[in-house]
Amino acid sequence: MLKTYTYPRYAYLRPPELGQAGVRRVPLVVVGAGPVGLAAALDGAQRGLPVLVLDEDNTVSVGSRGVCYAKRALEIFDRLGVGQRIVDKGVSWKVGRTFQGEREVFSFDLLPESGHRRPAMVNLQQYWLEQYLVERAAEQANVELRWQHKVVHVEPGAGGVALKVETADGPYSLECDWLVVADGAKSGIRRQLGLDIEGKVFQDRFLIADIVLEREIFPAERTERRFWFEPTFFGGQSALLHREADNVWRFDFQLGWDVDPEEEKQPERVIPRVRAALDGQGFRDVGFELEWASVYAFQCRRMKHFRHGRVLFVGDAAHQVSPFGARGANSGVQDTDNLMWKLALVQQGLAPEALLDSYDSERTEAADENILNSTRATDFMTPKSRVSRVFRQAVLSLADEYPCGRALVNSGRLSVPTIHRDSPLSTPDSEPFAGWMVPGAPADDAPWPAASGGGCRGGWLLDHLGDGFVLMLFRTEPTAAERDAIARLANAPVPVRTLLVAPGGLAAERYDARPGTCYLMRPDQIVAARWRALDEPAVRRAVERATGRHMAGAATAAAKRAKETA
Repeated sequence: MLKTYTYPRYAYLRPPELGQAGVRRVPLVVVGAGPVGLAAALDGAQRGLPVLVLDEDNTVSVGSRGVCYAKRALEIFDRLGVGQRIVDKGVSWKVGRTFQGEREVFSFDLLPESGHRRPAMVNLQQYWLEQYLVERAAEQANVELRWQHKVVHVEPGAGGVALKVETADGPYSLECDWLVVADGAKSGIRRQLGLDIEGKVFQDRFLIADIVLEREIFPAERTERRFWFEPTFFGGQSALLHREADNVWRFDFQLGWDVDPEEEKQPERVIPRVRAALDGQGFRDVGFELEWASVYAFQCRRMKHFRHGRVLFVGDAAHQVSPFGARGANSGVQDTDNLMWKLALVQQGLAPEALLDSYDSERTEAADENILNSTRATDFMTPKSRVSRVFRQAVLSLADEYPCGRALVNSGRLSVPTIHRDSPLSTPDSEPFAGWMVPGAPADDAPWPAASGGGCRGGWLLDHLGDGFVLMLFRTEPTAAERDAIARLANAPVPVRTLLVAPGGLAAERYDARPGTCYLMRPDQIVAARWRALDEPAVRRAVERATGRHMAGAATAAAKRAKETA
């Protein structure tokens, strides 16, 4: 029981498959109704896939757990229909301050420029996020949520996946074309299939303490992340403070490895630590109530491959990182953003199955980037060797006077999306461009610079991307030749919708666009290709590449060579 939140209890329903002859076949099953599984279900449903979600529980997450949602994840949540609720309820912030003892050694601004719809970060307890996603899923006619339905056996096959599910009324069987596994870090399905997950488990423990303050301690405009190395109010190596919704505040305290996790999360151990931290910040007169406490160890690991035939792993089931940097849920939501449009095209017969191999290559690349950053942050924050401790002390000493020292202070490099520069789906540039909107990069947002004839409402640029392949044409009015090409592309086997963008303004600046510049955007709002002028055959070739046609050809050729060799 929490002071600021009442847990919903979702109804168990008897499965209609019980007592029926034969086995029901469905297009897509998602296992796990956490943030990543629900994001997968919503994304699939919006792309025309009927989705069955199975979860062994009947409520949302216990405790605040994942709490920081980065700008890119918020943009994905916008497309799924819950972004505004998250921003309205959560706490927006962009400034982080890092201290050694009482001395500030480093600060950063995650989004120093204006002209973005979403903030750099929003803090919101995971149970609120899951509730919003469940409510959104309940509004979708092609999403079926089944609570207290536990998947106990999975049998992959060449043309689908067989499942056995346990319920209070007995077991039943299902078959599906595709299985998306989002059952968390201890994935039962991953273990049952005997699949690998490798990496490093860090021998350290942290205490999370969520508290409810009796009054505000900072004005809203001063909401910030605070991190301490060697805090004077606590004998451990580090501590962290975040503000959450409903005037809940989270402290993280580094405890070391040789502690009893059950003992350390008891109120009589937690409350004195929180009191000392508040007193150390000058808030001796502020009372609080303990909301929730947990002790965690952390690890940086991933599966070798996220795709195993028709079984696809996402989120913590596929990869895990330490919580510093907000890379867990954020990267999991980006997994589903990458996967579901590809799965929809394959299921609709518009792309070969080989397209799904690009999910594996792109998202394992992202996982490696997250693990690298998370491991570096953890090693800096919790040095385990004399050399590491000496290095950290030298960096913190230099940070006062030298920018190079401040740049090396690492209290958790916060989540940013991976740029898939070498993606097999991207068409390399054939002309020079400036800036960071390279093929493989997620689209940058900008205030919507509506062009006449664009046929779109106002708002923000990203509002008009994400529902298929889109050709952004920086032109007030298309030429006659461009109009003819636009019409033909709209009726191609994989349709390409054209979006006219005014060639002046912030969008043109961020995309280094001049009149006639074109960007082909993937359905996940990632740049697939770009040109200085509309070249219809080049656009068609880029769509073929972005839908994996060349990958299918390579796979066929490789299979043929293997057969000839055998």
